[in-house]
Amino acid sequence: MPDANTIETIKKAATEIRVDIVKQVYFAGSGHPGGSLSAADILAALYFHEMKIDPANPQKEGRDKFVLSKGHAAPVLYAALAERGYFPKEELWKLRRLDVMLQGHPSRKTTPGVEMSTGSLGQGFSASIGMALAARIDGAGRVYTLLGDGELEEGLVWEAAMAAGHYKLDNLCVIVDWNGLQIDGRNDDVMTVAPVDEKFKSFGFSTLLIDGHSIPEIITAFDAAKAVKGEPTAIIAKTVKGKGVSFMENEAGWHGKAPSEEETKKALEELGGEL
Repeated sequence: MPDANTIETIKKAATEIRVDIVKQVYFAGSGHPGGSLSAADILAALYFHEMKIDPANPQKEGRDKFVLSKGHAAPVLYAALAERGYFPKEELWKLRRLDVMLQGHPSRKTTPGVEMSTGSLGQGFSASIGMALAARIDGAGRVYTLLGDGELEEGLVWEAAMAAGHYKLDNLCVIVDWNGLQIDGRNDDVMTVAPVDEKFKSFGFSTLLIDGHSIPEIITAFDAAKAVKGEPTAIIAKTVKGKGVSFMENEAGWHGKAPSEEETKKALEELGGEL
């Protein structure tokens, strides 16, 4: 069990990340707040506790790597990177403009700390397998990749899972942001992929089911993943789309939609931030 100070540090980071997600999307006038907010606790735990990284030296040899396979949730990654010190927060307010650091989907060409350009669903997961194979050869570094639950409908995801299991990549940890919604509504209505844990097990993964908003459960799951030998790990994290903003929670419509000024102020008031 992580200590109280660690939990509090991660919770504060997650709150700041959520504030910055809302502000980014508002200033951009577009973006994906729902699926970004659902992943804030996971990324806060990764960037403020779990991963061995150095913001002053983003390309440091032997570092752990994170791949946001659901690339449309770029605001959560950008907010985490800025909060961790990879670049000034002022860059966040330029999201999705031409010729800026932060594009609508992560780009390793423009953004410090981004390990893989993602957006086409399933491809980030595939790239993380190559990274994990390389890290095993180098003898250092773990690889973490975050998948959306709607993303699991992509056949490429299961080709990647087959490869990860075949190569017994125990330095690879896959996290599924299981918020139950995608752009067209409930996952189970569009194309059910349940039971997700059993599917990953059948591909040779060790699997864990957790509350994706419980910091102790997230950290405990990461610790368990590091202890697994001979198998990759899939953490199925049950989350709430739009978590932290009352009128966005469990609403599929906050996918590709920016809040109005009034909605932004209300969201920030609930999160303890300001415009």
